Amino acid sequence: MTIAYIAESAGVSVPTVSKVLNGRSGVSDETRARVEQLIHQYGYRKLPKNRSNLVELVFRELESMWAVEIIRGVERVARKNRIGVLVSEFGLHDTSGMTIDDTVGRRPRCVLSVAQLSEAEREQLRARGIPFVVFDPIDELPDDVPFVGATNWRGGQAATRHLIGLGHRRVAMISGPDHAFCLARLSGYTSALAEAGLPAEPRLVVRTQLTREHGYAAARELLSRPDRPTAVFTANDMQAVGVYQAARELGLRIPDDLSVVGFDDVPAVAWMDPPLTTVHQPLAEMATAATELALALGRGEEVPQVGLELATTLTLRESTAPPKEQ
Repeated sequence: MTIAYIAESAGVSVPTVSKVLNGRSGVSDETRARVEQLIHQYGYRKLPKNRSNLVELVFRELESMWAVEIIRGVERVARKNRIGVLVSEFGLHDTSGMTIDDTVGRRPRCVLSVAQLSEAEREQLRARGIPFVVFDPIDELPDDVPFVGATNWRGGQAATRHLIGLGHRRVAMISGPDHAFCLARLSGYTSALAEAGLPAEPRLVVRTQLTREHGYAAARELLSRPDRPTAVFTANDMQAVGVYQAARELGLRIPDDLSVVGFDDVPAVAWMDPPLTTVHQPLAEMATAATELALALGRGEEVPQVGLELATTLTLRESTAPPKEQ
């Protein structure tokens, strides 16, 4: 697809199409709308001049333990392709600091966004010919937005099935905010309960933030009840760390008095006491796939699909056991 073809289809000159592509004035609103519609229809992408040999990896925040796993996966592909990696930490469209303009100005080969991209930011990257992939999206995305995620629903189902299989009948879940992946994990939990003929008790589900502190507060509330749960499934590993702390303070032993299952399988949880049973989310492999997808899009290659979900698996360790009454 060329500028000349766009110009011929729109009935305008090549310089007019160039003005639209570069956001310059001197084009009527009607003509600009017609040209932009054809650009979108034909998928024309303007390659930026002097594009840097960089992959830009954008995080909302770098405090999460799994950030290292994502960086490792991106580096793996970048090294193979002799491309540098730039890591940015900003919320893109909801902070007063760095913005998408900074990213566009650096002209990276592609952008991997662990933070979310607004529709306007996605269009801005498209207009500059910078391919992007959203990593583990927190919200539902339009069908044409490239992303790489994990099978969150199956992960939540597998974790809950494991606890039910051990004999637990009061299984609580500490869930996260109303992000797509948290809702999928919660849905997997409720599906496993229904499959086993167990009621989904609203009092056994606590929705909170994905931090150790919030996991601790939720666990203190759940475990202080007279009819406390015998098992807890958390939406991520950091919440599970908070559950361990609350259980210790309340004199409960894991897994003798309480079984705990997390989600993510960051390396540190294998060293917890006892080591945490958790749903393994293949973060490094997801980052590798996201980087390869972004680079392929940047080369203008046809890709089989723009949305990928990698399989989660349950990693069994020592934090789960049959309940005492068994």
